[in-house]
Amino acid sequence: MRFDQHTVVLLARPADAPELPQDAIDRLQDAHLAHQAGLVQQGLVLAAGPFLHPDDEQLRGFVVLSIAPDEARALFANDPAVRAGHLVARVTTWLLPEGNLRFESVPVPQSMLEAAAGD
Repeated sequence: MRFDQHTVVLLARPADAPELPQDAIDRLQDAHLAHQAGLVQQGLVLAAGPFLHPDDEQLRGFVVLSIAPDEARALFANDPAVRAGHLVARVTTWLLPEGNLRFESVPVPQSMLEAAAGD
């Protein structure tokens, strides 16, 4: 059997994340979304999105990329939320049977305002 190989980034809130006022969190989230939208525009992100109601409350989001794990580590080290200590990026390789999953190009929100606007 043949396998497709993708790089996955799990974004998690560290136990020692800094306490920030809500306006700072909102600005940081907007900067995080803009960073991720830039990666999408470069064709590096295949899929991305937040988790809702995870068993592990620290888990925040999931990103599937078309690049090597070391490249993903470098890109997410520059994510504003990661740099601020608000998120950590856990990087791994994901194998699945070849052709099992297809990714479509869809727009992603570049800010919280855009995400909240719906369609």
